[in-house]
Amino acid sequence: MSHSGAAEKVLGMDWSRRIGDPAEPVVDAESFSEMGGLGLDTNFVVVHGAGSFGHFQASRSGVHKGGLHSTLVKAGFVATRISVTSLNQEIVRALAKEGIPSVGMSPFACGWSTKQRNLVSANASQIIQSLHAGFVPVLHGDAVLDESLDCTILSGDVIIRHLAQLLSPKYVVFLTDVHGVYDRPPTDPNAVLLKEIEVDDNGSWSIVKPALQKGVEISVAAHDTTGGMETKILEAAAIARLGVDVYITKVGTEHSLRALKGDTSWEGWLGTVIRSSK
Repeated sequence: MSHSGAAEKVLGMDWSRRIGDPAEPVVDAESFSEMGGLGLDTNFVVVHGAGSFGHFQASRSGVHKGGLHSTLVKAGFVATRISVTSLNQEIVRALAKEGIPSVGMSPFACGWSTKQRNLVSANASQIIQSLHAGFVPVLHGDAVLDESLDCTILSGDVIIRHLAQLLSPKYVVFLTDVHGVYDRPPTDPNAVLLKEIEVDDNGSWSIVKPALQKGVEISVAAHDTTGGMETKILEAAAIARLGVDVYITKVGTEHSLRALKGDTSWEGWLGTVIRSSK
């Protein structure tokens, strides 16, 4: 995000007081007052999943299947939302400590809802206004109300696809714990990284690089209530059909840094590019 490539001095924005803190947080108000600007490109939207903070609660209680008449489901809905909003707060804190003006936004609190797990209401006006004001919105996968099922889980991948339709970004980046999409579970020593996938108008996709002799095998973890990598590929394909390139790569690497800058032309770049065949 830094215009200069690396910020000379990071002024943290997490002045919040945690429970148990003995003293008020230190605020360097003078340094902020002297700054002409942040020197950052804040035209980003961050969306994160629930991971171990939400999938366990949702799967154990059946929130993704609906049925708020069940006390277990209702309790699971509450537990899931506590978990995912807690994670969201930690991510916003981490960004704020690096001087990024991030603001957390929950789909449930913004009135997003589904019908038969398909998104039917998603007001993005607050997100758009926040971007215009120079903030970085941080959204997350969430438990939401469903017109048919009472409730379900709204995946962060689905949120990204909807935002791509509304905002027409230059590109979308999926950061994962592996280098991209493989032809089989990446734990398999024979797994091959799929470097480029093209999507046509009817939604079908084909592997451009490398040439494969066999098909693609995708597995989903038992606790994952939103479909894992399979959902990511389907949503990435839907985004690519909009004419927006999608990069899937490993977080915290040189490859993810290049992807976030939109620079994946480097020959040594490791990741998967999903784009329209047009």
